[in-house]
Amino acid sequence: MTPPATSSDSEPALVPTLPRWDMTPFFPSLESLEFEAAYAKVLSRIADLSALFDTLQVSGDTAPVTIDADAVRAFEQAAGAFNATLEEIRTVRAYISSFLTTDSRNERAQAKASEMQRESIPLSLLSTRFTAWLGAMDVAALIAASPVAADHAFYLHEAKVVATHLLPPDQEALIADLSLSGGSAWSKLHGDLTSQLAVPFRRTGSDPEEAIPMSVIRALASDPDRETRRLAYEAEIAAWERASVPLAAALNSIKQETGVLSRRRGWESPLAAACFNNHIDQATLEAMLSAARASFPDFRRYLRAKARAVSGSERLPWYDLFAPMGEGRQAWEWDDTTRFVAEQFGAFSPKMRQFAQRAFQENWVDAEPRAGKRDGAFCMGVRADESRILQNYKPSFSGVSTLAHELGHGYHNLCLLGRTPMQRGTPMTLAETASIFCETIIREAAFASGDREDQLAILEATLQSECQVVVDITSRFLFEQRLLSARTQRELSVAELSELMRQSQRETYGDGLDENVLHPYMWAVKGHYYGSTYYNFPYMFGLLFGLGLYARYKESPEGFQEGYDELLSLTGTADAATLGQRFGIDIRQEAFWQSSLSVIVGDIDRFEALVA
Repeated sequence: MTPPATSSDSEPALVPTLPRWDMTPFFPSLESLEFEAAYAKVLSRIADLSALFDTLQVSGDTAPVTIDADAVRAFEQAAGAFNATLEEIRTVRAYISSFLTTDSRNERAQAKASEMQRESIPLSLLSTRFTAWLGAMDVAALIAASPVAADHAFYLHEAKVVATHLLPPDQEALIADLSLSGGSAWSKLHGDLTSQLAVPFRRTGSDPEEAIPMSVIRALASDPDRETRRLAYEAEIAAWERASVPLAAALNSIKQETGVLSRRRGWESPLAAACFNNHIDQATLEAMLSAARASFPDFRRYLRAKARAVSGSERLPWYDLFAPMGEGRQAWEWDDTTRFVAEQFGAFSPKMRQFAQRAFQENWVDAEPRAGKRDGAFCMGVRADESRILQNYKPSFSGVSTLAHELGHGYHNLCLLGRTPMQRGTPMTLAETASIFCETIIREAAFASGDREDQLAILEATLQSECQVVVDITSRFLFEQRLLSARTQRELSVAELSELMRQSQRETYGDGLDENVLHPYMWAVKGHYYGSTYYNFPYMFGLLFGLGLYARYKESPEGFQEGYDELLSLTGTADAATLGQRFGIDIRQEAFWQSSLSVIVGDIDRFEALVA
């Protein structure tokens, strides 16, 4: 299945039957006149917005703004223009990203991305200026006086808080300028280096050694052959060791920047800022983490049962962590997968089925692994209700589950149709809601229709993923928390970063894993570390919140779909606790998180029974 045009044709396909995404509905190519015109229009929009802010006296100073008719008109004009500018730049940014993420060697895309980053700094400064201006207003009075403000009430209340953490305008401008050679540049280095990393690999002693993309090597972690998994693990670790010095420099620099900016802006800690940005409080986070820690003995029970089933040992080496289990009948070839996903989505709602069918028919998914393509998977909104999904598909239930997960993000984007950019600002915690829900739909359907071997394969793939999101995510949280603390004193060496990673893995996986065969370079693997905030705990929140919602759906399916779609449309307009209350969920209570984790514990019990 090959789309008419793609964002990357420079590399030979490793799996030629899988689709690449089609970006031609947006522009013919990066070199096209249409793209250049859209790019120029974005720059013009930014310049016009700056001029409008000057005219309306949207100022970065802290002088109080009186809420009168003039202030209301100024706000409504400014908000309308700001939303329009964000809408325009969204498509252009996503289009450029579609080339970079599928072929990091695309020099034109690299150049255009760098140019876009530099040219959009004024928009970042205008956003800061807008926030500071809102911070000087009585937002309650503004909301009472303006229907536009009322529609954006949550954004305004959030801006009021953010404004208290802004630095003087000249300092914010300097931070934005320096980001191009600071944190953003280090993050880009990680992306470029890891996507182009070639790993020397010999599948057997008699095979010739060949250079394999890191994404392909990491995919061998789920190869059915144990010796292949072991050799791939050893090759991967050796490759990360060779690349570790520049990656350690990047990570140290980014986390130093994070700590400095957090302190300068008056946040109690980077974690406090991350909780605010994710629309939760620290009491909610602690309730969730406490419930997660209490579940570790059950996850270790799963890992030990898997170790006995895979190799007869009591503890699992890292290279068996993703070992597939079960000789199911279902091969999960691409066409079978897309039909199954659309059919099962349809069991929830016609709207969800039609969305999936459109995504497949219009080639929204780039599923083919290839050199230069980013590892992992993601979904990005491009324009209105249109999204694009990147995945390195492997014909296994895990691959099916990942596809359903990313389609869930796309469905969320569909439900946000009609919301302005200021209303669409969904935090990572709530962004995972639809993706986990869609994963669960597919898992339950596949499990119900499978024989024992199918069920074992599905159950193990599910537990594998859930173990990553609860246990491994906690290890990453501990690592990041300790790294940020240590980085206030000095840089950490490669050896220290790796030992910090091992320590975090030992504390969470415990006796479920062989402590002599861990993954000390996981800090180098995960690109999410190379950003300005905590990335990890929102995934756990999303899993457990999504499971909680799915349980509510099974209890009371009548009318659930309408309420669910409305919830997804509101994720940028309320905090997580408020949205949870719509379904009788109290996220500040550990009991809710325990109830979601009990679903997983039930899966562990089923798994143990199947492999006994």
